[in-house]
Amino acid sequence: MTRYLSLAALLALAACGGSLPPPDWKMNAQSGLEGFQKNYLDGNARLAEISFAKARAEAARTGRPDLIARVELARCGVRAAALEFDDCPAYQPLKDEAAGAEKGYAEFLAGHWQGLDAKLLPAQYGPVLKAGGEAKLAEVADPASRLIAAGILFKSGKLDQAGIATAVDTASEQGWRRPLLAWLGVELKRAEAAGDRAAMARIQRRIDLVAASIKP
Repeated sequence: MTRYLSLAALLALAACGGSLPPPDWKMNAQSGLEGFQKNYLDGNARLAEISFAKARAEAARTGRPDLIARVELARCGVRAAALEFDDCPAYQPLKDEAAGAEKGYAEFLAGHWQGLDAKLLPAQYGPVLKAGGEAKLAEVADPASRLIAAGILFKSGKLDQAGIATAVDTASEQGWRRPLLAWLGVELKRAEAAGDRAAMARIQRRIDLVAASIKP
């Protein structure tokens, strides 16, 4: 489960331990979220949406808005890793019934870090939150969580070139095409702004290679 730490630590939908197996909905919801993250980061939008719909439907079987809030926030977090931002609109109608951890994570995703209690967040975000910036980005061990944190810092205008390079390297190492294309696009724009034609050509070659690997 370490590959999905950013989701599992937040959601804890699938029970760990105990003498009885968890209910089917918990396992199915967790499986759906894992499938969503994998397919989204791989660049397979259709399968990502199918997996997410499964996760949401399974959580909805409980009739608990707080669980749906968790699922929606998980989706928004993964999208932030690929620099796709919104106000997490599906979470907004549920926020009044969300628990403290969900509200804390929502504030984290919104970039409202001032005064945010680190105890409300998955532990892997602690170093970045305490530093208030990208200086501790490399200390986030989970790759998906590192990209999510980088995305929020970028949105807030607090990510320098070293942080962008960390995000590119993270996505590249994992072979996650969707965030890699997004972060390479950021590097390309910076190279264009600087008039660095050699860097532009190098980055474009990388973008072309990744794009060519995506099936129609």
